[in-house]
Amino acid sequence: MKQTKILYLIAIGLGCLCGYFDFAQPLSIFISNAFVKMFKCISLPMIAISLAVSLSKHESAKSEGLGKQALFYTLGTTVAASTVACLLYLLISPSNTTLARAVTAVKDINLTTSKYSDYVLGIIPSNILSPFLEHNVMGALLFGGIAGIATRYMPDLQSRSMSNFLKTIYEMLFIIVGWIAKILPVALFGFISTAVTQIKGGISIRGIGEYLAVVVLANAIQGAMVLPTFLRANKVRPWFSFKGMLPALSVAFFSKSSVGTLPVTMDTAEKNLRVSKSISRFVFPLCTAINMNGCAAFIFTTVIYVMQNNGIAISFVTLFQWILISAIAAIGNAGVPMGCFFLSMSLLTSMDVPVDLLWLILPFYGIIDMIETALNVWSDCCVVSVIDKRSKQEQ
Repeated sequence: MKQTKILYLIAIGLGCLCGYFDFAQPLSIFISNAFVKMFKCISLPMIAISLAVSLSKHESAKSEGLGKQALFYTLGTTVAASTVACLLYLLISPSNTTLARAVTAVKDINLTTSKYSDYVLGIIPSNILSPFLEHNVMGALLFGGIAGIATRYMPDLQSRSMSNFLKTIYEMLFIIVGWIAKILPVALFGFISTAVTQIKGGISIRGIGEYLAVVVLANAIQGAMVLPTFLRANKVRPWFSFKGMLPALSVAFFSKSSVGTLPVTMDTAEKNLRVSKSISRFVFPLCTAINMNGCAAFIFTTVIYVMQNNGIAISFVTLFQWILISAIAAIGNAGVPMGCFFLSMSLLTSMDVPVDLLWLILPFYGIIDMIETALNVWSDCCVVSVIDKRSKQEQ
């Protein structure tokens, strides 16, 4: 971890120097373009198969019932998180940064001039490969979701075989993403160098603070208002739950890893909230994999802000589309370092939207990641508490 931080600092330092003195700019541009292509290549298959794997898991009848409840509550709270981010985005309306270069032409994804029926038809792929060849994000998610659900309805042996096959492909893509993550300092050098050159030419970054305000406030409102309301609606005491889970939330905040916090989370819930072990030890691992409230808010805000900064008109239909995409993508988010950041970049590059602005956001991502992780674990606790409450009422 310490060596990684040193490499990041070296990459940032070299990028700043090369950008400021206009040195090795062709190399920086080459590196930037190469990494954008890498993300573009792997992004949609990774998202589609992640979602398929999440929906194809084979469990016993009791576990399947718990899994369906967890998925239902997870989807609800995650859509709520991206909706809160959308409302705050409209309220705060972050200003654009002003790049010195001309805005790169991107395909028009403003949906105000087309009929909604045409938009829905555009989601449905004409063949299995078209979502990936045409970079149709919603089409890829639709394909992944249907494939995952269909796997559950296959005969038992075939279902398990197909589920294992999907997991194998997922693990292969996971390894490739891990390789990309290891050489990320090289990408950071290229993007920072290019960004510094643009800053020299004149750039206003006032809107970055407003963008950060949307992300942080969306997490705060989701954690302090939406999730407690969800608990009260299901007759679970929010303050009792929060106070009881504080040790796990503290570990999550400082470790920035919901997976690493999992043992503490389960132990704390079982001891302080008296959650039954059978539910805790099944639902918590499932929620850790798919319940990403903080990630959904980050993806929505980041994608919309970067699109806006690249001259793409944002309609209400576009906002609604991205509320759903960010929620579904967060559920299928791969558990890699900086997962939400990678996922946002992948979604943008899959649509040919320039991602230069992400490298101005990156220095702040460490703090955002701490807040997001704590929110994700708090949401896991809320979902598990409600499921445990309902389970005890049914007994």
